[in-house]
Amino acid sequence: MKFFDPELTLSRETFPLIMAHSEYDFVGQMFFKDVEIKTWISKIGTKSFTVYHEAWQEGRLCVKGTAVIVHYDFNTEQTTPIPEDKRKLLEQHLKEV
Repeated sequence: MKFFDPELTLSRETFPLIMAHSEYDFVGQMFFKDVEIKTWISKIGTKSFTVYHEAWQEGRLCVKGTAVIVHYDFNTEQTTPIPEDKRKLLEQHLKEV
């Protein structure tokens, strides 16, 4: 996520996020065709946020799911609060499911 690492280096020193949990429900059959992915933030906590995803094909919802992302310090191996400036950016994409 560019909000947290603008250069997307994804290194332990610059990327403060770790996925803690993900789950997906396959609600329709998909084929080897174009897929539209819709993503938004569905919840923001003190140290984590939840990303909601949907996969659509030919106007049909085929997959829906969530991923819980934790703000994390890899050096101390501890969760840390989401900085206020990053929280404001996440809030711009907040949408109830």
